[in-house]
Amino acid sequence: MWGRQYSMYKRLPPRDYANIVDMEENSALLQNNMSPETSNPSWRLSLPHVLVATITSFLFGYHIGVVNEPLESISEDLGFSGNTLAEGLVVSTCLGGAFLGSLLSGWVADGVGRRRTFQLCALPMIIGASMSAITNNLAGMLLGRLFVGIGLGLGPPVASLYVTEVSPAFVRGTYGSFIQIATCLGLMGALFIGIPAKEIAGWWRICFWVSTIPAAILVVAMMFCAESPHWLYKRGRTEEAEAEFEKLLGGSHVKFAMAELSKSDRGDDNDTVRLSELLYGRHFRVVFIGSTLFALQQLSGINAVFYFSSTVFKSAGVPSNLANVFIGIANLTGSLIAMALMDKLGRKMLLLWSFFGMAISMALQVTAASSYIPKIGALYLSVGGMLLFVFTFATGAGPVPGLLLPEIFPSRIRAKAMAVCMSVHWVINFFVGLLFLGLLEKLGPQLLYSMFSTFCVMAVVFVKRNVVETKGKSLQEIEIALLPQD
Repeated sequence: MWGRQYSMYKRLPPRDYANIVDMEENSALLQNNMSPETSNPSWRLSLPHVLVATITSFLFGYHIGVVNEPLESISEDLGFSGNTLAEGLVVSTCLGGAFLGSLLSGWVADGVGRRRTFQLCALPMIIGASMSAITNNLAGMLLGRLFVGIGLGLGPPVASLYVTEVSPAFVRGTYGSFIQIATCLGLMGALFIGIPAKEIAGWWRICFWVSTIPAAILVVAMMFCAESPHWLYKRGRTEEAEAEFEKLLGGSHVKFAMAELSKSDRGDDNDTVRLSELLYGRHFRVVFIGSTLFALQQLSGINAVFYFSSTVFKSAGVPSNLANVFIGIANLTGSLIAMALMDKLGRKMLLLWSFFGMAISMALQVTAASSYIPKIGALYLSVGGMLLFVFTFATGAGPVPGLLLPEIFPSRIRAKAMAVCMSVHWVINFFVGLLFLGLLEKLGPQLLYSMFSTFCVMAVVFVKRNVVETKGKSLQEIEIALLPQD
């Protein structure tokens, strides 16, 4: 009986589909004393698809941290030891490539689909990591890092899109937190694998080779994952969208999910999205909010902490291996707490308290750099402040923007708007990575950390005034609320 009903709905136009499904679904739910909001699908069906997608985030974290510990060995083996500009380029070239990849990500994701984009992003990561592993000079290392960066630029925006679009509303925040947890595990994996780099000659090459394994797994595993039903619906492939919803939500929720998609259908999903619409058209406000959130996230100083944590802790007299372990634990603990609270407290509350805690943490760093503080006290403040900073970042400022933005962007512009926002992210990320050590030497820790703390306070004010709560709402409800029908 279900099969006959299902095939009947395949033949209906989208708007007729919405009307009939609404009546039939609501009638069935009323008979069972249920409502669409309380009839939640099983989270177990979509979980495997989300976990495969977060391999991209694991690779992101791994490649961000892979040069942290072995950077000294790499510089000695490749002949640029003591050249701080070259060392900065090894970090920042990857970010430059990520900027290029992120510029293309929206158009690629909308053109070939989310699944194929995941597979495409893995290829330059495999090629680039292999090039870095076998090179004998700085140029080869930088070229390999550029290729890896392009893959990293393609991957994270699509991961955020995919997780948002395949997750049931009631666990979308929790699933979105998996992205930050996977990034954290990638960072920790890179730090642990890099530990023998100083004792074993050429170990840094192994560090790069290891990254090709999860990238290859991503290519293969994506063949068995569902395509985004939202993307299929935008392409007019309604029957395939229904089939994917059945994989992700279960057969009894297909009609309601398709009806929700139809409600936000303006009939313009296949129109070309012009860049002008995103930069100064009717979608400017949501793109501005997204870009500013990512900008403030990076200007808080978080990646300066991740890139150069070993150097900073060494100056405080803390062994780099121990410092890296503590940072990894703080990051993972904060990410797990965010996962538990994302669908309870909501996105906005986590962002507010996260940025506030980061501002306090940087204030501790400023105090530690003061000449009035005894050396032992400065050491505790510096280490404690940095660990608290990483922890509070992981509870909100880290995972929330990547989840929130695909939620607030209308379906028609979602992929391309994410590409624009992630481009802003990578540009600022690039310059922070390139200039941090030089600024630390010229400005001193007090002034630099004061600037970071100021940006965190600015973020608190911005979130309070501009960010809307999306907890527990379907993507269609959010879209209709933020961008009323023309």
